[in-house]
Amino acid sequence: MEEKLPEDLANLSQLDEQSLLEVLTGRFTRNLIYTYIGDILVAINPFKYLSIYEKEVSQYKCHEKKSLPPHIFAVADRAYQSMLGRLATGPKNQCIVISGESGAGKTESTKLLLRHIMELCKANSQLEQQILQVNPLLEAFGNAQTVMNDNSSRFGKYIQLRFQNSSVKGAKINEYLLEKSRVVHQDEGEQNFHIFYFMFAGISTEDKEIYGLLDPKRYRYLNGRFGKEDMVQAWCLKYAEVCNAMDMVGFEEQEKVDMMTILAGILSLGNIAFETTDTDALKVSEASRGWLKATAGQFGVQEEDLLKSLTCTTSVTRGEAIQRLHNQQQAEDARDSIAKVAYGRVFGWIVSKVNELLAPKVDCDVELNEIGILDIFGFENFAVNRFEQLCINLANEQLQYFFNHHIFLMEQKEYKEEGITWETITYKDNKPILDLFLTKPIGILSLLDEQSAFPQATDRDFVDKLNSKFKTAPNFEVVRNHTPLFTIVHYAGKVQYNASGFLEKNRDTIPANIRKLFIDSVTPLLSVLFAATISRTGTLMPRKAKLQVADDNFNSTRKQSVGAQFKRSLAVLMEKMFAAGPHFVRCIKPNQSKQPDQLDSKLVMDQMRYNGLMETIRIRRDGFSWRPKFREFAERFVCSCMSILNSTELSGWKCGSSRLFFKYWHQEELARLLERLGRAALVIQKNYRTRICRRRYLALLAEIRRQRQAQWEREEREEEEERRRQQLEEERRRRLELEQENRRPASPPVPLPRKKKPEPRPRSVLSTVLKAAHLAPVPQPRSKLFEATLFDNELDAPLMLQATDEERMKGKQLKKTNTIHWFKETQVRKLTRDGGFPSWFHGMISRRRAEDLLINKPLGCFLVRVGQSREGFTLTYRGADRCRHYMVEMQSNGKYVILGEDRAHSSLTDLVQYHTQLGIMPFMELLTLPCGQMCDQEPDYEELKAFTSSSSPSSSLSSSAVERPAEDQDMDTGSHKVHLETQRLFLLPGGNSNPESHKPPVLKHISDRRIRVEATQMEHKNDDPTGESRPFPRLYPSIRLAMREIQQIQQQSQDQIQVSSGKAMSSWKRTGELSISRLISFIHKHT
Repeated sequence: MEEKLPEDLANLSQLDEQSLLEVLTGRFTRNLIYTYIGDILVAINPFKYLSIYEKEVSQYKCHEKKSLPPHIFAVADRAYQSMLGRLATGPKNQCIVISGESGAGKTESTKLLLRHIMELCKANSQLEQQILQVNPLLEAFGNAQTVMNDNSSRFGKYIQLRFQNSSVKGAKINEYLLEKSRVVHQDEGEQNFHIFYFMFAGISTEDKEIYGLLDPKRYRYLNGRFGKEDMVQAWCLKYAEVCNAMDMVGFEEQEKVDMMTILAGILSLGNIAFETTDTDALKVSEASRGWLKATAGQFGVQEEDLLKSLTCTTSVTRGEAIQRLHNQQQAEDARDSIAKVAYGRVFGWIVSKVNELLAPKVDCDVELNEIGILDIFGFENFAVNRFEQLCINLANEQLQYFFNHHIFLMEQKEYKEEGITWETITYKDNKPILDLFLTKPIGILSLLDEQSAFPQATDRDFVDKLNSKFKTAPNFEVVRNHTPLFTIVHYAGKVQYNASGFLEKNRDTIPANIRKLFIDSVTPLLSVLFAATISRTGTLMPRKAKLQVADDNFNSTRKQSVGAQFKRSLAVLMEKMFAAGPHFVRCIKPNQSKQPDQLDSKLVMDQMRYNGLMETIRIRRDGFSWRPKFREFAERFVCSCMSILNSTELSGWKCGSSRLFFKYWHQEELARLLERLGRAALVIQKNYRTRICRRRYLALLAEIRRQRQAQWEREEREEEEERRRQQLEEERRRRLELEQENRRPASPPVPLPRKKKPEPRPRSVLSTVLKAAHLAPVPQPRSKLFEATLFDNELDAPLMLQATDEERMKGKQLKKTNTIHWFKETQVRKLTRDGGFPSWFHGMISRRRAEDLLINKPLGCFLVRVGQSREGFTLTYRGADRCRHYMVEMQSNGKYVILGEDRAHSSLTDLVQYHTQLGIMPFMELLTLPCGQMCDQEPDYEELKAFTSSSSPSSSLSSSAVERPAEDQDMDTGSHKVHLETQRLFLLPGGNSNPESHKPPVLKHISDRRIRVEATQMEHKNDDPTGESRPFPRLYPSIRLAMREIQQIQQQSQDQIQVSSGKAMSSWKRTGELSISRLISFIHKHT
């Protein structure tokens, strides 16, 4: 039997580096990659798929920590419950900080955290799936392969999830320092951003021609390399995921086309080469003339203007325009600068668009809670470390300081202030390293900005400045070399930086003429990107309309250097994180070769040391991680602090002068006790309310009985009075008869004829009504929308119910009318095929009607119907035990999504076709058989039944055809049939079934002619299933011509090579034949 390894390192009996390493190694070999240090999670990257993320882990919801093994989902659950105020604390914003070096698994951890948080707050909304689709989208544009990581984040992101109560209402992405230089240069063994490779693998041949893409090995920005076949297939699937993510989030088709065209233009721009002329002016080489034309077409600008912006700079001095010609190096720098800026702005626009589409749709005065997830680039130390590595490592220094501040500095400071007996734990404080970078005015970033302000300053001048200022600093080392180098001693070790290009990257300038050129582009997206402003933190802020080129706001923001923007963004990030409750995930990389089931003990030990895991374990074991103030604790538990704690069995807590000090597990224990009290309170409330309601019920019942008794007594009195009155009347009538008899003269008796027996008279309706009025009142059926009163079965109840039902019916009819209008305006053209609707479409029928149609159908039968009270569709499916109804929503970009699914479709037909191959979540139900109409002549559309009782649809069609001239009777086929069918399908009850009856004869003919023309146009659009025109790049013809010119030049160069090689071969043959003839003659001569 295997020895059980501790799940919490704070419980280790022997605390030293060796025992700590043995525990982590043992758990890793058993695929137990997660381990606790108190409330901190340590995660070791397995470099393989594990089954611990399947559906069974839904049990990580309001769970006790000891009941389940350590997991990343437990961190998500803890943050979510803390945000809601369920863990012995009040509601408060939370943040999850994921740290570790590059390749340690931070990005995957972020995706798992997001997935579980969305599962915890799952509601009947598509927003959760949209948020989950953001990560693959940003990964494609912001991640790349490096020597340390195949999916390395080349930017930082802070995801803010906004909640109202327990449901998510929106999200916001904050991005930091995209590594734009990777667009134009990659070191050996590295690649460009993923999206370029996904494009070439996933775009069809026809679309490549549209965007102007050729063989990927031709592009200089891709280093002339591409992947192997298995890698290309994986990239193809990734491209489909990216396109689906953009559809799910809400990107428009034209926006996607413009974005892909700009990316293709960036690649074409990199292939432009320059050569000098006799006048020292630059020109584009003949071999790259086609690439210049292609770039101009893809960017939507004039070829001459683009060439001019590359080869010269125009400045205005005292109203006079002065042109300065570039040398070859300056022209290439301008070319690469345009590529970097264009890609950076495309990425910034994607983030801005995502934030716009996922913004919370609530009132401004509504207070939202928040969970932030920080996924930022890991610590890096390459063979050559540049400006980007300096900023990345500075960000990691800031995160390490945040960790130290919360775990060590702030905690131990409060122990001293509150008088708690405590033995100080020493830790490696990296505050001096942050001061080295951030201090004004002599910090590294301040000196970099100072040197960047001088046009003539060089990178060597900057390094010399650093050497003179920090030569005595303990964390700075001077490097004696002809190359501008310097070394920083970071918390994770020494890193040597190459300062070449530091000043230019920090300036990140773009000439004004290039900006003006792109603002005037006919590609709307490119114009928006370069008309946008840049905030103080480096965030792109697009504008709604084109503005003038001279923009003071833009110029002022562009004066901020990249270093200053990054410094500001870090300060804003730290401000948000310090105001929230932190949760830490420390990721560890097991080996450098990125192989599964391998753990390098030395590498893991180094990460444990510079992350301070030993000190963290010690302070979590001996310290007090939860330190609420008296007032906070009392407000949470609504009672005296000491009375609460004395009533529990908690031990190990301490009381300071103004705070209470608890161990990390005390918080969960109190939350468990609070939950138990909450359940007890619910039982008490239930019984109390039961008793009160029972008492009220008995009182009401007694009142009703009293009223009924009084009514019965009143009726008895009335009946008694009626009987007395009738008796008096009868007595009076008899007296009158006797008096009449006595006054008659005497006469012999005459036999009278026998009278017939009187027949029973019919019961009087009026008497029935009168008698019914005296009966006991009968309870009336209650409407769901009607709030019952104490005596809702009295005289006023039917009238009130009738009024409520009328209002409800009016509201229902109004919703139905709006839905019909929406369907006619936006859906008819998309849904009709070959002159009719698909057999699975059943119009606007009710839920019960749909279930009746499918009740005797086989498993997998389905139909699609229009929602009666919303603008959307419902897919009804015949399941094994019951019918299921899936809501189909139409997004703002025209895509169709089944609620809860992670895939968007361009049409309902595509959606149905897709789910015949892949089942619908969560039951994976396949659509097998469409539910057709009841018969061929009379479709079962409910809306037809209101006006087809007297005549069937076929008869109305034939009658209308008889009334028209013979030459127009062909309109019953094709598009006109669709037109009539749709009009009748959604005609309101009581309307005329003939849609042409209200038109004069002339207008009828005009309408018929228009319908026939539209039908002819639709026949020519069979290649477009949605019936909508496909978006194209604005200068698509220019792009095609440029591509042909490039291919012709390439073919000519290949032909020239073949001709030259052929000539060389023929001359070699002639030379060889001559040598052989001479040898033969020599032999003959000497023999």
